[in-house]
Amino acid sequence: MKRIPLAQASRTLRLQVLRHNPRDPASEPHLQTFEVEEADSMTLFIALTEIRERQDPSLQFDFVCRAGICGSCGMIINGRPGLACRTLTKDLPQDIVLAPLPAFELIGDLSVNTGKWMRGMSERLETWVHNQGFARLDIDSLEQPMEPALAEQIYELERCIECGCCVAACGTARMHEDFVGAVGLNQVTRFRLDPRDERSDAEFYQLVGTEAGVFGCMTLLGCEDLCPKELPLATQIAFLRRRMVAAG
Repeated sequence: MKRIPLAQASRTLRLQVLRHNPRDPASEPHLQTFEVEEADSMTLFIALTEIRERQDPSLQFDFVCRAGICGSCGMIINGRPGLACRTLTKDLPQDIVLAPLPAFELIGDLSVNTGKWMRGMSERLETWVHNQGFARLDIDSLEQPMEPALAEQIYELERCIECGCCVAACGTARMHEDFVGAVGLNQVTRFRLDPRDERSDAEFYQLVGTEAGVFGCMTLLGCEDLCPKELPLATQIAFLRRRMVAAG
């Protein structure tokens, strides 16, 4: 007779959340513990939503897509940057410590303003296609066929969701606030490869050929190791360095 395995008993998860409201002068950063009964296929997003709906409606954290696409729910999970919506509680210990991503402006609790940082980086590096066809509204010149291999290479870099995990995991970004991070260097590589962009290599390298760019990276590999989309971020930084050295 075939034995039917017994269902595993659910755990009571203990989530310690770093609480702080920077707009409240009386608020002091502190850890607050919440307990949640673990459910099958539970993610951290589900656990936090349950806390906010049933225990403390003041808990702040961000989400939009719940599918690992928008990057809104990035946070520090037991000391490592990650996405709450893609992190299964079954892969974590019973005690879970959550904190906001460092390097970004704190909104409150686990909510940070990554958009402000990303916009500033984008404006510094001019991460948009520079092509006179836009000014002339010449759509035909912008929609020329592209080799499939090149299109795939560009698409790989476009999978970045700007969640901020690479910046939070970067030792250089902790020491140098002006460092553009792997996300910025990834953007520069993407537009340098795009045949529609009319900028020269020299113009691209002027943007990132500094200590705030490729030469500031200490190659600690935290960005690539902890990227939720598993992008080859360190590889792209090495690629830019080689091209710059070859160009003299």
